[in-house]
Amino acid sequence: MTNQPLSGKSALVTGGARRIGRGIALALAQAGADVAVTFRNSRAEAEETVRDVETFGRRSMAIECDVRSEDSVRAAVAAAVSRFGGLDLVVNNAAVFESAPLDSLTLDQWNLAFETNTRGPFLVAREALPHLRAVEGRIVNLGSLGGIHAWASHAHYCASKAALHSLTQAMAKAFAPEVSVNCVAPGWIQLDGEENGRTSGQSAHFSAKTPMQRNGSLEDVAEAVLFFAAGPHFVTGQILVVDGGLGL
Repeated sequence: MTNQPLSGKSALVTGGARRIGRGIALALAQAGADVAVTFRNSRAEAEETVRDVETFGRRSMAIECDVRSEDSVRAAVAAAVSRFGGLDLVVNNAAVFESAPLDSLTLDQWNLAFETNTRGPFLVAREALPHLRAVEGRIVNLGSLGGIHAWASHAHYCASKAALHSLTQAMAKAFAPEVSVNCVAPGWIQLDGEENGRTSGQSAHFSAKTPMQRNGSLEDVAEAVLFFAAGPHFVTGQILVVDGGLGL
């Protein structure tokens, strides 16, 4: 594999403005791909990611998109295809994550998790499929260790990610042989500022429980995505857990 295995390829990363999505977008650009990132509320961060992608000599663009909306997804895919002349890779990263007691979980909370974490990847994949089929492209979904080992305080999130894992395997069967579809399922990933209510104490707790004796990094997740993006097209329908052994 060359240092730029994705040279000449184009990618769309949903939720690519910040955190894991940004890390994936930059890794794809470093590997040679042109990268479009979608955002919903983080315009400034998305534009910064675009500038950083362009430092690798790649084309990039930021596209406002609500992955819950069929019309918004259709417009976003069309914008990326128009800019790049096609599409080789879709990374379904956009997601919501929150803690909530199951016995007081509201319907709105439940619906938001499934609309974003499960329906969103379905809509993006369906819209991008004709373009991906034309070039034997790839789809990488971002699942979660929580979709394999349920967490009581994140039931709606875990259920939505478990559904995405199953959807990944259904897509792999339905979109074959032209398109490979796989899933990266991160465990506890260290984020700057411990966002989404995370605390340093929680990070230390999970690091101590992890056989590899550290929490995951953005680079760990991005490398796993790169494997599916640039590795054997024959690999499909797989759920790759990136958790340092935390789920064992």
